[in-house]
Amino acid sequence: PRRTSWPRDLVLTLIGLALLVLGSRWFVAGAVTVARSLGMSDLVIGLTLVALGTSLPEVATSVMASIKGERDLAVGNVVGSNLFNLLGVLGIAGVVSPQGIPVSPAILGFDLPVMTAVAVACLPVFFTGLAIARWEGILFLAYYVAYTAYIVLAAAEHQAAPLFGLVMLEFVIPLTVVTLGVVTFRGIRRRRRPRDG
Repeated sequence: PRRTSWPRDLVLTLIGLALLVLGSRWFVAGAVTVARSLGMSDLVIGLTLVALGTSLPEVATSVMASIKGERDLAVGNVVGSNLFNLLGVLGIAGVVSPQGIPVSPAILGFDLPVMTAVAVACLPVFFTGLAIARWEGILFLAYYVAYTAYIVLAAAEHQAAPLFGLVMLEFVIPLTVVTLGVVTFRGIRRRRRPRDG
């Protein structure tokens, strides 16, 4: 086994963290400039480009942890980051803000319900072998692409936005609910069989 030196590993960790933060800042600054030059609103910029840019360190860390077999680190990084963003970042911003943080009606009407639905969609992981299968990862990634496409179309007031939203509501989401329900039911039955036997 390779010899490890904790001072060297600590220095490498700090350098990696600094480069991740620097790269994320550059990405966000450039993306915001491009988005504003295209006439996109601050809400759309925050929901897409800034959110993606600030999440790149988590993506890089989780991908590298998964490749190296440190799957607990990958999952813990994602869960911990989201909990800190929702509770810590939003809480600190609310404490610092003199008049509170106004929440846009667009967020209350669409984005928060979507976030809640995605959180509920993660529940079958607890019943299906305590693992996120590759097809589930592809499904979540496809949903993020569809969500981003919808909010960009809606912000641009494109004529395809209502049809796209209708297709998502009437076809894709029900199909996913049925699929997740079947997977959850099979997972529960599979876990109960050894106990029954």
